[in-house]
Amino acid sequence: MTGVPASAADGSAQANGAASFGAVASSSGGSPGGTGSQGPVPGRSGPGAPAAPGGEPGGKPVRGGKIAAAAVNQASVWNIANLLTMLRLLLVPAFVALMLTDGGYDPAWRSLAWAAFAIAMITDLFDGHLARTYNLVTDFGKIADPIADKAIMGAALICLSALGDLPWWVTAVILGRELGITLLRFLVIRYGVIPASRGGKLKTLTQGVAVGMYVLALTGWLATLRFWVMAAAVVLTVVTGLDYVRQAIVLRRRGIAERKAVLEETEA
Repeated sequence: MTGVPASAADGSAQANGAASFGAVASSSGGSPGGTGSQGPVPGRSGPGAPAAPGGEPGGKPVRGGKIAAAAVNQASVWNIANLLTMLRLLLVPAFVALMLTDGGYDPAWRSLAWAAFAIAMITDLFDGHLARTYNLVTDFGKIADPIADKAIMGAALICLSALGDLPWWVTAVILGRELGITLLRFLVIRYGVIPASRGGKLKTLTQGVAVGMYVLALTGWLATLRFWVMAAAVVLTVVTGLDYVRQAIVLRRRGIAERKAVLEETEA
């Protein structure tokens, strides 16, 4: 019987395999994975082919890879929307310092305080819009944005009342409403989200204008005008607050009814 011994056949196969591996490694820059300083071998494909950036082995891109990468970048805390929110938080102590300089009655310092307040209110308009438009919503923004809103408005109201420019009951009504509605939103979040209404947006705008006018050292007919603007802001504050309470009650009842219906279907 003639033929090649089994040991010789195995040795030949191993030698051939080693030679093939060496040729591939040499052509790919010397690394077993097929990539080196010169990059992947042109035209290679298959299970051993190198993976292209953001893709599958063989250079085939992963479906949705670019979208996923963009989503990761957009979810970064250091985006323009969050930076505007951080700026608004930093403006709070700056506003208080400017407002109370020289006893709080110097028109020049009050004008600078108004500028800080105006910048804070403007950033409030832009950060939320940018976050929603460009998918920059983050957990940090969800928490910091309402805190920054309440902080700058609360600081302005408290400073004005402490200086005797605004009755304390006005400050109590506005801040009480803002904090109460925020708490109410958290209480009913399990049943749904209370959307911001047009009345609520108008209330925010009116409050900002009214407080800004009180921050400035106005006299004459402008001082009379700011009184009526603040009166409108207080009315809108109360009316929209009651509307949010109504929405919360309806949302809770609807949520309880839906849960009850689901339980009944499950038991049946």
